[in-house]
Amino acid sequence: MADNSKLTDEERAEIREQFSQLDTSGNGYIDLKELKEALDSVGYKIPQWKVRCMIEEYYDQSGPRGRGVNGNVNGDSRRNGISLHEFEELCANLKTQQVASTFKQAVSKKENLEHLGGMSEASSDGTTHSVRLEEQMAFSGWINSNLEHDPDLHHLLPIDPEGKRLYDKLKDGLILCKVINHSCPDTIDERAINKKNLTLYTKHENLTLALVSSQAIGCNIVNIDAHDLAKGKPHLVLGLLWQIIRIGLFNQITLEHCPGLTELLNDQERIEDLLALSPEAILLRWVNHQLASAGVTRRCTNFQADVADSEIYSYLLKQIAPDDAGVTLDALRETDLMRRAEIMLQQAARLRCRAFVTPADVVGGVYKLNLAFVANLFNQHPGLQRPEAGEQDYHQLDETREEKTYRNWMNSMGVAPHVNWLYSDLTDGLVIFQLYDIIKPGIVNWKKVHRQFSKLRKFMERLENCNYAVELGRQLGFSLVGIAGADINEGNATLTLALIWQLMRAYTLSVLTRLANTGNPIIEKEIVQWVNTKLQAAGKASSIRSFQDEVLADGKVVIDLIDAIKPGSINYDVVLPGGNEEENLANAKYAISMARRCGARVYALPEDITERKPKMIMTLFACLMAIDYIPTMDAPVTASKPSLDNSAEIQDEDLDDSGFGPQIVEKPALPPKPENLVPLPRSISVASAKE
Repeated sequence: MADNSKLTDEERAEIREQFSQLDTSGNGYIDLKELKEALDSVGYKIPQWKVRCMIEEYYDQSGPRGRGVNGNVNGDSRRNGISLHEFEELCANLKTQQVASTFKQAVSKKENLEHLGGMSEASSDGTTHSVRLEEQMAFSGWINSNLEHDPDLHHLLPIDPEGKRLYDKLKDGLILCKVINHSCPDTIDERAINKKNLTLYTKHENLTLALVSSQAIGCNIVNIDAHDLAKGKPHLVLGLLWQIIRIGLFNQITLEHCPGLTELLNDQERIEDLLALSPEAILLRWVNHQLASAGVTRRCTNFQADVADSEIYSYLLKQIAPDDAGVTLDALRETDLMRRAEIMLQQAARLRCRAFVTPADVVGGVYKLNLAFVANLFNQHPGLQRPEAGEQDYHQLDETREEKTYRNWMNSMGVAPHVNWLYSDLTDGLVIFQLYDIIKPGIVNWKKVHRQFSKLRKFMERLENCNYAVELGRQLGFSLVGIAGADINEGNATLTLALIWQLMRAYTLSVLTRLANTGNPIIEKEIVQWVNTKLQAAGKASSIRSFQDEVLADGKVVIDLIDAIKPGSINYDVVLPGGNEEENLANAKYAISMARRCGARVYALPEDITERKPKMIMTLFACLMAIDYIPTMDAPVTASKPSLDNSAEIQDEDLDDSGFGPQIVEKPALPPKPENLVPLPRSISVASAKE
């Protein structure tokens, strides 16, 4: 039996949505004859003969006197059907076995889906992508309402209500950069964005800046590149937009932004227990807290079927609304669900919260859009009281800058499940194993890893995983003195951070080592030497002695290095003299954004430069060194070693997917990939990049 917890909330939501479409009788079962169609609809493209084998296996397991296919003893009139629970189990098994390389968006024959063939020669034959028209409309509306007053976007906005021109409007990268800054303010320095007289090249720079910046805030951009966005590939554009918007909505579900979250604690719970929950789970708890406060007995368990009748939303809006907002329960007098949803949304408009959903999205239970609607309600009107005592202690539990950087890095690697809180989401070791497998493919013996946990031995199985994780760290030469598996399992903050930093360092240096192709591992000392050699060759006066050198604080060394790698890229007219905190930070922001515009996958923050944080500064220089090995398309050099001139040429296939640097992210998977699994098209690994 599969562990259904291996499915994410979004995957489970898609499964249930597709199941309900095929369950035309409404009895909770779909006919086994429809199993292949059901699997196809959630992204598992399996040959018919394999599906027949699955059905036969179900019959064999049930036996003449045993469990029927639908879970009933001896079967009944529904014996040829499969229940939702069984279908979820099957999908969880398929995910574990990696029958599908990624969990794709549902592909169905519904009217609100537009079907697109693959947009490349490699994928156009037999590949289908779906575009939810309601997502297209919702994201276009969100962009219009949130960015309409931006003077840089007057020529691009508004996007038409149906969102048909969304993809064309995003092709120059300008809107994408602005969306990222709306979700995570100051991520991109405005001075680094090309805004006027855009050419094909400067548009590509903007798209590169947007993509790498989205990765830095935790988006998974594996198999998405600047060319995809320039071509306006709808399924990739919508997928990236959703990740960015989702991060922005969830960023405010923290103690820092809402100290009143402590009201959601149940009896005997600590604040750490609340922080360990996913944002979706916190939102569900918040909705139910407001329903209880309103004296309503009904509870919400999902953002699909439970909200389809608008009753929960109506009570929620009434409870969180200020007294003078004029919000009423008039919607509940209407029996027609579509008209009721419209009246409910009119009440939301009184709170300036009519966003993401239409009446059809509410009644249809569209998961993503309803989740976004509720998150927006929480952010605008949390309706929670600020705690009177203990606030200082709770504030100390907020995520630090270092923790956030590490979390964003892990999520951008495509690990599963998504990491929300370091000290709870790493305690079973599974995310750590995926990172090891990225750093050194094949190092993890998956037969020794517990990927599913039994009820009776759950604690010991998790501890065994953590012990093995520490053992692998020692094999890679990590300094793990005093760190045991129990420390990771118990969420020890100091020791967990020590391990994560060494994972990030090993990942960064492994990328450089593979690109250098010298046979010897790159070490920090060589990075310092490379920085000084590069600066000297470009005629720059700056240099460094270490990653803690005082001259780093004003950001100008990093700026000079970027200009040395890509001559003429820096506009020195906007570089400040430095010397005080404000000017140093402004230069550091410009440096980080320009590095990303060049394609460097930088996770460091401007404050890391001004405060001379040696760990993050090392990763910054390492990322710049990486793009000097596999450079941008307009500044070609040989891929075998850094070059101080731009005379050599390389072919497009020597570059990564984006054409702007080494593809250093590979989608991790818990079990080994089956031999017959067809890889995603145009997914170029570091190993192939150096070739």
